Amino acid sequence: MSTDTARSGTGTSAELFFEDLTPGRSFDLGVITVDGGEMVAFARRFDPQWYHVDEELARQSHHGGLIASGFYTVSLFMRAYVDHVLSRAAADASPGLEELRWLAPVRAGDRLAVRLDVMGSKPSTARPGLGTVTLTGTMLRLDAEGRPECEVLRTRFRGWFTLRTTEPEPAPSDPGSTDGGSTDPGLSDPAPASGPPGSDPGASGGTVSDPADQNATPPPAAPTPPAAAAPPAPPAAAPSAPPATAAPSATAPPPFTAPPPLTAPPPAADPAPADPRQAPTPGRASVDGPTTILPAPFPPGSVPAVPVSPGPVPAGHVPAPRVPHPTEAPTAVIPAARDDGPPTTSTD
Repeated sequence: MSTDTARSGTGTSAELFFEDLTPGRSFDLGVITVDGGEMVAFARRFDPQWYHVDEELARQSHHGGLIASGFYTVSLFMRAYVDHVLSRAAADASPGLEELRWLAPVRAGDRLAVRLDVMGSKPSTARPGLGTVTLTGTMLRLDAEGRPECEVLRTRFRGWFTLRTTEPEPAPSDPGSTDGGSTDPGLSDPAPASGPPGSDPGASGGTVSDPADQNATPPPAAPTPPAAAAPPAPPAAAPSAPPATAAPSATAPPPFTAPPPLTAPPPAADPAPADPRQAPTPGRASVDGPTTILPAPFPPGSVPAVPVSPGPVPAGHVPAPRVPHPTEAPTAVIPAARDDGPPTTSTD
């Protein structure tokens, strides 16, 4: 909103704006004489308490007579505020009161001096284009000589006022320009130079001539060497197809030859008699001693000798008797790894 269209609180053209209501500025809102009939009529309409409307009861009370309703006193302040400030200022409502105090009773015939002080101001963050002004209003009762006698009302409130801003005029636009471009024929892009299809006039070394010189006879152009042919682009890889299955050969397959019959391995030779010198020694790993015994047939009634490593036998342990099987006998002995190191002591 511009300053020309801003309206005051009473609808007239505004002359006071947010920037004019600086902290520390004061406004004299005049002197008001309280009308007794209006005071009682207001109380009967909006605040009909006995000390506002019943003169006899009010005279017999500690009030000593009728006193004005506090909201009637606020109404007197509001009328003075509108007449002297809001009728000139570009005001736009109020967010509310922060303080309202009635400091002394007001009676019919009192003369009240009204004053307004600007306490603070800041641009509004909730309503763009407006500023918030903090104001304090006071009403003082005057004596017969017109000197302030006591303060009867104090209020603190906030008001919204229009900022003194003028809408910027739009910049004149160039009728011949479109999208920021120029329509000057001397600055327009020339037509592409003639050449073989697909050739780039900038890449072939050609120059862009001024359209103003297009009517002149161009000088004979010097022969230019043929441009090197660009290497052919590699062919695009064809999508991979599934491997083709070889067609069956027309030649008949060779005749089937049966494998040779399986033969049983020759029987293992009888083991050589064990050497007593190679018996295992307690606390030392055996050298070329038997470690694995494979079963084989043995004559009925014979029991193979199975070497048992020496070790502690728990007390009371009774070994289970071994039942010989006619088909078990040692047939092969797999020697253990040789240990040429020094004897080791068992930790068992």
